[in-house]
Amino acid sequence: MSSTLLIRNVVLSSRLPSSPCIHPFKCCHAPTPLPKLGVPSFWSISRRSFKTSLCIRFPCLPPDKSTNKLAENLGRDKVSHENVTLREDIYTVPNLLTMSRILACPVLGWSILQDNFYLATGLLVYAGLSDLVDGFLARRFNMRSVLGTILDPAADKALMTTLTVTLTMKGLLPVVSLAAIIIGRDVLLSLSAFYIRYTSLPPPKTFARYWNFSIPSAEVRPTAISKFNTAAQLALMFATTVAPIAPAFLSAYLPGMQLLVAGTTMWSGLSYVFSKDAVRILSETRERR
Repeated sequence: MSSTLLIRNVVLSSRLPSSPCIHPFKCCHAPTPLPKLGVPSFWSISRRSFKTSLCIRFPCLPPDKSTNKLAENLGRDKVSHENVTLREDIYTVPNLLTMSRILACPVLGWSILQDNFYLATGLLVYAGLSDLVDGFLARRFNMRSVLGTILDPAADKALMTTLTVTLTMKGLLPVVSLAAIIIGRDVLLSLSAFYIRYTSLPPPKTFARYWNFSIPSAEVRPTAISKFNTAAQLALMFATTVAPIAPAFLSAYLPGMQLLVAGTTMWSGLSYVFSKDAVRILSETRERR
């Protein structure tokens, strides 16, 4: 009987794992080696090896330098993701063409005051062609920018204000009925643009960041009536500028064009007030790619 128990004990002990318990994070204590003789010690060791559930638990990671470094990197990435500020390239060909139109406005005004309508007509032609070219380049070669959406209407307003003031001073435009409407609308839109820039600028709101146009904060989207009004205004100003050197029959159409521009100017100004899509506030952060 004792020999049978001994053989049974040896056979069962050969099937038991003698290596330590494998755990990915925590080291378990290995059971004590199985003695060669003695049934009670075998049963006690087998129960101690299998009654515990430590080997199937997954506790927290132990404090390790590599683990802490990984956590610090993840935290740093999260902070940097939250604090990334939108920036864009503002030195593009469409923006340079738009700036050239703005810089040409003083020369245009001087030429009208000096009765040099040939030079004024040439500058108007250049302004119209450059407006078409910069829009084509921005769409064709993906050179769109938030600054471009601000500079383009600003150039139109500068050109329109210059023409309105100088042509009114020369007596070619009525003062109250048209000039006050055009200039008043442009002044109100300009003040609104300054206010929107300040409120939409991500903190810190400093003077340098306010005038740093590589940090976009809001995008202006012209309405449909505003585009039509700009075209009507440019057509009127061009016709009025070339009227002194053009055939006399052209002046007969000027009163009707003036009434049309007065109506579209007031309508377009109200469209910016009541339209929800005219101004879009940009996000303060950009997702990392």
